[in-house]
Amino acid sequence: MSSPATAPPAPSNLPRIVAASLIGTTIEWYDFFLYGSAAALVFNKLFFPDSDPLVGTLLSFLTYAVGFAARPIGALVFGHYGDRLGRKRLLVLSLVLMGGATFAIGLLPTHATVGSAAPVLLTTLRLVQGFALGGEWGGAVLLVSEHGDARRRGFWASWPQTGAPAGQLLATGVLSLLTAVLSDDAFDSWGWRIPFLLSGVLVMVGLWIRLSVDESPVFKEALERARSRQADGETEKLPLVSVLRHHWRDVLVAMGARMAENISYYVITAFILVYATDSADVSKQTALNAVLIGSAVHFAVIPAWGALSDRVGRRPVYLLGAAGVGLWMFPFFSLVDTGRFGYLVLAVTVGLVLHGAMYAPQAAFFAEMFATRMRYSGASIGAQFASVAAGAPAPLIATALLADYDSSTPIALYVIAAAVLTLVAVGVARETRHRDLAETAAGEGEDDTADTPAAGARTA
Repeated sequence: MSSPATAPPAPSNLPRIVAASLIGTTIEWYDFFLYGSAAALVFNKLFFPDSDPLVGTLLSFLTYAVGFAARPIGALVFGHYGDRLGRKRLLVLSLVLMGGATFAIGLLPTHATVGSAAPVLLTTLRLVQGFALGGEWGGAVLLVSEHGDARRRGFWASWPQTGAPAGQLLATGVLSLLTAVLSDDAFDSWGWRIPFLLSGVLVMVGLWIRLSVDESPVFKEALERARSRQADGETEKLPLVSVLRHHWRDVLVAMGARMAENISYYVITAFILVYATDSADVSKQTALNAVLIGSAVHFAVIPAWGALSDRVGRRPVYLLGAAGVGLWMFPFFSLVDTGRFGYLVLAVTVGLVLHGAMYAPQAAFFAEMFATRMRYSGASIGAQFASVAAGAPAPLIATALLADYDSSTPIALYVIAAAVLTLVAVGVARETRHRDLAETAAGEGEDDTADTPAAGARTA
């Protein structure tokens, strides 16, 4: 295997490829997080007005969770065709689907206009959002990982990861601006629609950039070899079948690794809007501003964590983040309970910095686990199936625990339990940072067994 010291340099067009992935993921996460923020702030009143406030919030977060339920389906569909047809085509499709659904949400009639049809339409569009996002992440990080070199893969692959805080920053920033300049009545009446309608403009920009990049050279080489084998009469197995046969341990590791990362993120950025306003008597504007500042810092530290993973390995950085998030939960809620803006900013920012230590190396870590012709499927399945058990119910569980116990202690213990699970999953995994993705593609044997877990996950 080629070592990082002898790996070829990154191609000259890599910054453009990184920019295309980053802008696309920023737009898609903007769309996705915009819904989460709106679910916490206004959807409970506009689409579930017959419920009491906390029950309305729970129902609103339930439609939020529905989007996560569609993400594994998106992972399966986009992963299959992304491994068969290429990363670029599927990334374009995911952007169109996500942006179209978000724009349509901005046009939806509310419960006051069409009654029970309103939450049904809202839930349907949320399903489309989740389906698209389920295919977006894997393609975006693979496009960068497969263009870059092994020496700095963690750094370059972490840039699409910054699309999450960038999208959060953009969504929260737009909402914060609107809540600052509009009255509560104006925002609830029509102001909430503006950020959703802006998605149409953002998607056009994203498509223009994303259509300009080339397909992954590693994938093109693997595709040519597959076609050559097919010409010789061999039948290529479905990517999903190959993943479940040769990489099922890696899928389980990826799912476990996602638990603390996913749950902590949605508690820190989505549930905090409910907790701070209802339990700590903080205004919507104050809570949004705290998330806004924290997201800006989050964006800045992710590439630094990614670069560190190139030096010391994916696992040490990931383990540090998981342990840190677990230890931070009790101080996190204690700071929020003060109701003071500075402490609220500190709570969110430190939480997101620690989260970044997991999220930054995740892209390269997951990509390095799987062979090229099953990499989109494997990485997407591991990441998105975990989101159903992790991020999807996190705001729901946190809100229900708050309603039942009127205390943040059970919520903190919930996140700590997720951190322990992630520590175990990453702790038993093998280091992957020296893995040469191009060599992996070249080594895909005719018997489809060249990249078993023994050959992949154990590469040091």
